[in-house]
This record gives sequence, C-alpha cells and structure tokens, in this order.
Amino acid sequence: MTEPTGEWVIAEIQVAPSPPGTPDDRHAFVEAAVRVIQASGLRHEVGALGTTLEGDADVVWDTLRAAHEAMMLAGADGGLSHVKIASVQRTMDSLTHKFR
Repeated sequence: MTEPTGEWVIAEIQVAPSPPGTPDDRHAFVEAAVRVIQASGLRHEVGALGTTLEGDADVVWDTLRAAHEAMMLAGADGGLSHVKIASVQRTMDSLTHKFR
C-alpha cells in the first residue's frame, strides 16, 4: 500500500456495552459494532481489546459513530466507546510491519 496523501487517520475503537450481549450471545453488542466496521470498506484489524481502522478522515469518523450507535441499537442498555485517533501520513502496516 502506498503512503496516504490526503487527510488520513488511523483510529482504534473499543466498545464497552452494558450488558455486553445477550444470554444466547455473550458478545452480541460488541459484534454489532464490529460488523459496521467490516461493512465500511475501510482497512481494519479486529483485535482482542479493540479494532483498528484507517482511511479517509471523514469516513473513519462516520464509521466510529456508526459503530457506537450499532452497539446501542443492538440492545445495549448503555455503553462507552474508547477511541484513539492519529492524524498521520502513515498506514497501519507502516507502523507495525517490523513486528509481524
């Protein structure tokens, strides 16, 4: 992948719904947020404690909001989204390649 030239961000989101899911699917509300990120078309990596995504700043911001809203729409009584944003002219791969 080439280095980005426009307004590019890397973000990480961890959704923390309450409760985390249903009796049948313990992580249903987290998974609803992850599905939104997967459907966004953005480059992303799902991790054990959060999901990292990168792309056009406006698309990333819209996706972060949609992921938080999906957690709530899926049935969570409440929830927090912990978000980190990096405005950089780098990619996820360029920052992690030597560790993989």
